[in-house]
Amino acid sequence: IRTALVTARSAPSHKRVIKTLRKWGVRIDESLFLGGMKKSEFLKSFEADIFFDDQQKNIIDASEKVTSAHVPFGIKNRN
Repeated sequence: IRTALVTARSAPSHKRVIKTLRKWGVRIDESLFLGGMKKSEFLKSFEADIFFDDQQKNIIDASEKVTSAHVPFGIKNRN
């Protein structure tokens, strides 16, 4: 299994993400910071098998290209 972190963010936010994941003991094979590029197009070219995101709009868009699942946690999901 190859695990990749894909985010629309760009530098310098990558440092905080990587430090946090390491602190939690989460290891990833690749981290990709798209700098605003649309995730769905990248996921198609990356040939991802499954995509998880905390925002419904990203899931709806990506689901046309790759199997996608909503993670109902995070700031965007608070009521």
